[in-house]
Amino acid sequence: MSIRLRSALSAALLALACLLAPCGALAAWAAYDLADTGRYVSTMAPLAGDPAVQGAVADTVGAQVMDEVGDRPEVRPLRSAVGPYVHDAVRSFTRTETFRAAWDSANRALHDAVLHALRDDRERAVRVDLAPVTAQVKRRLTDQHMPLAARIPVEHTAVDVLPAQDLDRLRKGFHVLEVAGFWLPLAAVVFAVAGLAVAACRRRALTATGLGTALGGACLALAVAVGRRLTLADLPEAVHRPAAGAVYDALTTTLREASWLLVTVGLAVALAAWLSRHLPPRPRGPGSPLPDLTVTIASPADRPSVTGTSAQA
Repeated sequence: MSIRLRSALSAALLALACLLAPCGALAAWAAYDLADTGRYVSTMAPLAGDPAVQGAVADTVGAQVMDEVGDRPEVRPLRSAVGPYVHDAVRSFTRTETFRAAWDSANRALHDAVLHALRDDRERAVRVDLAPVTAQVKRRLTDQHMPLAARIPVEHTAVDVLPAQDLDRLRKGFHVLEVAGFWLPLAAVVFAVAGLAVAACRRRALTATGLGTALGGACLALAVAVGRRLTLADLPEAVHRPAAGAVYDALTTTLREASWLLVTVGLAVALAAWLSRHLPPRPRGPGSPLPDLTVTIASPADRPSVTGTSAQA
């Protein structure tokens, strides 16, 4: 194989490896990090103490309680009597350890329901039940001797998380990510090794691979930032964007760490390859063996002859 052909093949393989590295990190994050219930619950647990999340929960649950009150004529007077205190009671509840436990339980149940819906063929919406939180708010208002608080209806109040019409599209995407999460990182490693093996100048190829990997990691970090902006921009005005931003940041923590890891490792590899080319060789120590010297002595027949004229001169 000629040097030009080897260089072209090596460049193509290394370009594919650098392109698949950030894509593989994204697919692996979706397939193994988001799809793991334990990791999801541990990632979402600190958000129970976030003020923006607490405010969003207080507004959602408070509005749901007041809607339930307004739908019942026999308890409709509660809307004017208890309404001003419901939001404060819910916000006070969000600062307790009971809320943290309920938050973890709700996230675990929600994640299990979403995974079951994505891996099932039935078209049914994924809902979360706010009745346990409403019951805690009712108990807190009753303990504070709020008038008519004991008559607040506590029923299974379902809030849609994933509509049924979106499940088919999300299910197909999730299956693709499950497959790509394993094969894309493996393909990136195979292409990188093959590209370095056939390279005419492996040191230069290693430098290019490091720089390409760092560029891919930077593009992945930029994509995460742009995705955050677009996600928050698409939310309706009624949704608490600071709370949604906190949830987005928590869910993409591993992905952002992976992107900066690609940048760091890529730059380190490129720098090491560059330094190994430009640094002077180390001096030999006193105990280092001398290189073999071969002395060739020309035979008398190979020596140049001296003519008579030159001899006389």
